[in-house]
Amino acid sequence: MSALLDVQHLKKYFDNQRAVDDISFAIPNGSIFGLLGPNGAGKTTLLRMITGIFYPDSGQIFFDGRKFGSDELINIGYMPEERGLYKKMKIGEQALYLARLKGLSHAEAMEKIHYWFHRLDMDTWYNKKTQDLSKGMGQKLQFVTTILHNPRLIILDEPFSGLDPVNANLIKDEIYELSRKGATIIFSTHRMEQVEEICDHIILVNQGKKILDGTVSQVKQDFKEHLYRLEVAGELHELRHPSFESVHVQGASLILRIAPGFSSNDVLNAFIGSGQSIVSFQELLPSLNDIFIKLVEGTPLARRFQTAV
Repeated sequence: MSALLDVQHLKKYFDNQRAVDDISFAIPNGSIFGLLGPNGAGKTTLLRMITGIFYPDSGQIFFDGRKFGSDELINIGYMPEERGLYKKMKIGEQALYLARLKGLSHAEAMEKIHYWFHRLDMDTWYNKKTQDLSKGMGQKLQFVTTILHNPRLIILDEPFSGLDPVNANLIKDEIYELSRKGATIIFSTHRMEQVEEICDHIILVNQGKKILDGTVSQVKQDFKEHLYRLEVAGELHELRHPSFESVHVQGASLILRIAPGFSSNDVLNAFIGSGQSIVSFQELLPSLNDIFIKLVEGTPLARRFQTAV
């Protein structure tokens, strides 16, 4: 799949701080791409270079195969984590103003505003002022003003902040729909469970460097620890076998680690041979949250991975 955005060896320094230190990645057309990292990792600086707010000290950005320039900004929608709305302006007027800045005619802008306000249950908000909105309502307005002009690249920085579960699901469904229609989405958040659910591909940055890059499924496979959960019918009888080691036992359930040189079939055959009836057997893959913590905290696993890349 061709890349809509191709970032090559970006660097950005502030005094002696390396905010972004030689980061490269490519985002396929139509994908939902997760940008992860702890506070101060360089995510915001990276996004500001992609949106043309900052110029890189070195490196290049390509948009749809062309070197990135100001002409491409019309194709980008950016929803920052900090609320970027005019507090005393009426919501409808503000949405119209921002849509016109992105090149829509008055008629086009009004049509899209009415469409999105109705779609996101905002019809009665038109004459309210931004300062009267709750944080969640403000997030919905920022989301609408980000996507009104049908950008090809949508950048969402903590888009679910302040939203209740119902509205979070509403925005999540719209993200899926925008991706289905061809938009490419960069999704930046601290909520690992959201990334795991929504994103196709992720990168993790820390201290200005990229330390992880891959599809969500492949990353989980790369960091798996060969753990499985086995559940039997009735009482679980202790079983010692060279094919596995017991990690944790609870009732009729056992978490085990398969030993090197053995397979899951060896484990299953051992339990079947002991006369125990197996109800379920499943591999336990690490969560993105577990992987994130291991890499960012600098464990031996993190150091080995960084050496490998």
